[in-house]
Amino acid sequence: MTTLTPTANPASLPQAGAHAPLPGGLPDPATLARLANEFFSTLPGSAGAPHVAAGSGAVGGVPSALPAAAPILASLSNPAPAGSPLAGPGGTGTGVPGLELLQGKVPGANLAPSAPTHVLALGNRAPALAPHAAATNGLPDNAVSIAPAQEPRVGGTLLGVPQAYAAAEPVSAEAKAGAGERSPFYFTDSAGHGWQREAQEIVVPAQGRATPEAFGLPGDDALRGLLTLNRPEYGAHDGAARYFLAGRENAAPSADGLRGAHPPFDVNAVRRDFPILQERVNGKPLVWFDNAATTHKPQTVIDRLAYFYAHENSNIHRAAHALAARATDAYEHARKTVQRFIGASSPEEIVFVRGTTEAINLIAKSWGVQNVGEGDEIVVSHLEHHANIVPWQQLAALKGAKLRVIPVDDSGQVLLDEYRKLLNDRTKIVSVTQVSNALGTVVPVREIVELAHRAGARALVDGAQSISHMRVDVQALDADFFVFSGHKIYGPTGIGVVYGKREVLEAMPPWQGGGNMIQDVTFEKTVFHGAPARFEAGTGNIADAVGLGAALNYVNRIGIENIARYEHDLLAYATSVLAPVPGVRLIGTARDKASVLSFVLKGYTTEEVGQALSREGIAVRAGHHCAQPILRRFGLEATVRPSLAFYNTCAEVDALVSVVRALAPRQ
Repeated sequence: MTTLTPTANPASLPQAGAHAPLPGGLPDPATLARLANEFFSTLPGSAGAPHVAAGSGAVGGVPSALPAAAPILASLSNPAPAGSPLAGPGGTGTGVPGLELLQGKVPGANLAPSAPTHVLALGNRAPALAPHAAATNGLPDNAVSIAPAQEPRVGGTLLGVPQAYAAAEPVSAEAKAGAGERSPFYFTDSAGHGWQREAQEIVVPAQGRATPEAFGLPGDDALRGLLTLNRPEYGAHDGAARYFLAGRENAAPSADGLRGAHPPFDVNAVRRDFPILQERVNGKPLVWFDNAATTHKPQTVIDRLAYFYAHENSNIHRAAHALAARATDAYEHARKTVQRFIGASSPEEIVFVRGTTEAINLIAKSWGVQNVGEGDEIVVSHLEHHANIVPWQQLAALKGAKLRVIPVDDSGQVLLDEYRKLLNDRTKIVSVTQVSNALGTVVPVREIVELAHRAGARALVDGAQSISHMRVDVQALDADFFVFSGHKIYGPTGIGVVYGKREVLEAMPPWQGGGNMIQDVTFEKTVFHGAPARFEAGTGNIADAVGLGAALNYVNRIGIENIARYEHDLLAYATSVLAPVPGVRLIGTARDKASVLSFVLKGYTTEEVGQALSREGIAVRAGHHCAQPILRRFGLEATVRPSLAFYNTCAEVDALVSVVRALAPRQ
């Protein structure tokens, strides 16, 4: 790059169209303004713009001493005609100096152009929810962009993708020769253009391509700095800045943001990442309040799955060809991503399974069969999902052991004093949920794990409902096992995780036999791999493991603490407006809750309420939620269960309450 300081003599400036070189000296502002006007009039799409052939020595009469002029001409896709109030010197915008469109809030205004004469197409300004553009590595924009709602070139830059046009376009001899020449121009404040520059250094790249900084616009480094992802003070688990709005503290709550001492969470930016939220049901916008059953997938997860099948699809670990190496790398990278997300000490402590149900069955049928005997005891809580009851019942029946149950109070919280009474030297394992799927109760699992260890028992924590709502640190928790499902945290179905302490997993026998989990097989004996491979017999769900890694990365970019804060406020709002509705009885009112509401409406079956909500496009779960024991503790067989996620809004809550309130008169 060459650093240039423009100087010009106003007495000797050439007239427009002259081909004489410009001498040095201070230019006449009026003359330069006229030259700038004529320069802009040559842009494609402008009235009277001449055709400029490749390699032309002049652009609109401007001499070829301007090597940067031709490469920075605007795209033919400028949607705003000359004179339009939306047409600024950089293309579609406000056209007013210093006035910016609110990023992420006004369609088509995602990012300023990289130079005032480089005009972006509307397609490139729209959020990348459809593969409308290609990144510089040839992939669809939405497959590679870290910030999907931003202009595609930024996504490539953030991922370190080189700008293909710079590499592909040959550098002309004229450009090389002119790289060290001094440019005679700078922009001045002139009528109609609204662009002002003080006389200062202008940086011209060696390729003859002007930089954004040359025109007072932020460059790639400045744009990357706008993202909290690239700001170290936010830490490794915080998300992109576009998910948060700058605003006053304690602002009034709205449909999209909630009151609080922190910057309002921009739920609309998040919603744009989930294409299914654009669906309509019965002619109404989809409102997804069935997140405890399954969560939706952001575009980045969908794209990662598509990319795997298009470019990496292979079996893993057992071949020397290129695709096998790609697939193996992607699969093992996903394992490391899970390890970091839950705070495990090693990727060898992470076992991929089909989901939480298979995870608990693996532990019961491997560790349980090996370690539980006749007369031993297994402790669960009254809050458990059937998947954390049935495998232990089967083990108890097989071994002659007993199943003991921690009771709950009328709010739905476990009674720790009663739990202490259950523990004794016959207790072998305590298996409890961290968050109740039926009531939303947050269980004090750290205390439960500590008390189990004091009694000499192992502890398993079911994190299926907690993983998407709160930070999980398995080492701080000190659980022997932690299990969860990918589809509960915006990942694919059919993939789940068993975390186990290394020494515990190494002592466990495999529970399935087959390929991939063996070191050597003869007809006399088999030598098994160590963990985790010994528990992953056969061909695993490779693509969905990779998709789970993408989902966890997405959550990390937003920040699980930010998600938890927003969901807590949303749950508080929903509780405050639903509870007063006549005939509504809330089930599960513990002080510590995740974003689950469970209720019944007097005079209606839960199925009738669910159907009424569905007619308005609102999806909730109505039934026993695979947790019949806890519902029967409250004298019920079923409830209506709206469960909230970080892409839900207060406006959606209001829509649900409106339907319930309309039903309420039947008493």
